[in-house]
Amino acid sequence: MSKSLFPLTNLRQETFESSAILKATIAAGRRLAELKGVAGTIPNQAILINTLGLQEAKDSSAIENIVTTHDELFKSTAFPEAALSQSAKEVRHYATALRSGYQSVLKSRLLTNTQILEIQATVEGNSAGFRKLPGTVLKDPEGRTVYTPPQDHGHVVDLMRDLERFINDDDRFDVDPLVKMAIIHHQFESIHPFYDGNGRTGRIINVLYLVRRELLDIPVLYLSRHIVRTKGDYYRLLQAVRDENRWEEWILYILAAVDQTAGETIRTIEEIRGVLMQYKHQIRERYRFYSQDLVNNLFQHPYTKIEFAMKDLNVSRITATKYLETLAADGLLQKHRLGRSNYYINVALARVLVQAEQR
Repeated sequence: MSKSLFPLTNLRQETFESSAILKATIAAGRRLAELKGVAGTIPNQAILINTLGLQEAKDSSAIENIVTTHDELFKSTAFPEAALSQSAKEVRHYATALRSGYQSVLKSRLLTNTQILEIQATVEGNSAGFRKLPGTVLKDPEGRTVYTPPQDHGHVVDLMRDLERFINDDDRFDVDPLVKMAIIHHQFESIHPFYDGNGRTGRIINVLYLVRRELLDIPVLYLSRHIVRTKGDYYRLLQAVRDENRWEEWILYILAAVDQTAGETIRTIEEIRGVLMQYKHQIRERYRFYSQDLVNNLFQHPYTKIEFAMKDLNVSRITATKYLETLAADGLLQKHRLGRSNYYINVALARVLVQAEQR
């Protein structure tokens, strides 16, 4: 049986200072710093937020068996009013929650329960708030109850207040921020404060905490793909802490996820930068209508459309259409039709994103 969940004030700091944890923290921290630097080489940071944010939304939702395709997801950003599968809608909600949460943390440099409630409400499309009714249990694939989170509403609220203090008081529990992130994630998932959306909300909290601690400038470290690949270990190690207080294995798992995911993201960003420079040079050499705003448009929107170009470049419909049609004829874009509207796929960028997922 899992032990009762206690406030984080009950943790002993020396538990998280083993030689194995310290060594893994150094390695993960170096890789994360490298990622921060590489991400900074993309002048328009919205390119990474939009493209990699969609990747994370897709992977994080897949953990909850909410599955969509790249094509459907990119179409949903270009045509939000179009008829979409429920999965695509839920993934888009996740991406919106990630972006709005990032803007909120960037402004306040805090990550509060109010913000967490807003993130979950956007993810789930409701405002049910923290659980008020008992009965929530976590089960294994065979349907057996493996963990019963706090059932009393008051207890849930008290634990979330304690977690809020832990997140925002940097002097409390003086361990490396990456170790602290792992503790925060475990505590949040164990409180399981919402009726639904706990996993997705918890994974957004991970990257927003790193932004709050200024380990990243933008939210581009996404652990969901690693969790998808190692889902069995993820749930087993979560439960091992609850049952046996085995913190070291859990912390090492998260640190390894940071190290590996940061390395993969660095490679993806470098590939995005490569094709961005390729498009920039080709358009500038061949066409008088070259502008940085045009290049930004093509890379902020893997699937762009005339209305996006009109807005981003401040040009007429006729002019925007001419630009996109010309680039499609040149093979840099691929023209498609949805209903009565055209959209244009950035061929090289779409290839990079699909290949990144397949690695």
